Amino acid sequence: MDTVKYLNDTIVRLEELLYHELSGCASWKVEFVGIDFIQSKNIQGKTLDEIVTKCINEIKAEGLVKDISYLVGGKGVLLKLNIKNCIHLPKEARLKKNGVAPYICPITNMIIDQIIEKLKYETSYVAKLDIREDAGECTVFAAVYETPEKIGEVSDWTQYE
Repeated sequence: MDTVKYLNDTIVRLEELLYHELSGCASWKVEFVGIDFIQSKNIQGKTLDEIVTKCINEIKAEGLVKDISYLVGGKGVLLKLNIKNCIHLPKEARLKKNGVAPYICPITNMIIDQIIEKLKYETSYVAKLDIREDAGECTVFAAVYETPEKIGEVSDWTQYE
């Protein structure tokens, strides 16, 4: 039995049910999915770059992804992640095929969790998941807000696409 496929299939069904039950509003309820793994690691750092880099190193070391590159932009609010060969990519592709826009990225949730926990950022959200199964990668656009004053700050993210 392919355990990863089985677990991804199970998660797909749960995500579909949650998405339809909440009329498409499920994305606001799932920011903690996946964070247990990264919380079990001793991530330390004093800057956004240190935290993100250390999270990426742990995630790659465990084989959850082949590689992740990132960019911080948009007045320091945008966190763009390019994720290659993620263990969850088949799940995202199947959701997309089934008509449910992918809305949970456990890998992104892990990184954002550590930004909020270690750097005391105020809040965040995943704005866009661009799944490209044929290329074996996805791009995630997330907003991370350091202070309450920055919440709602708008940047032109199209220049980072």
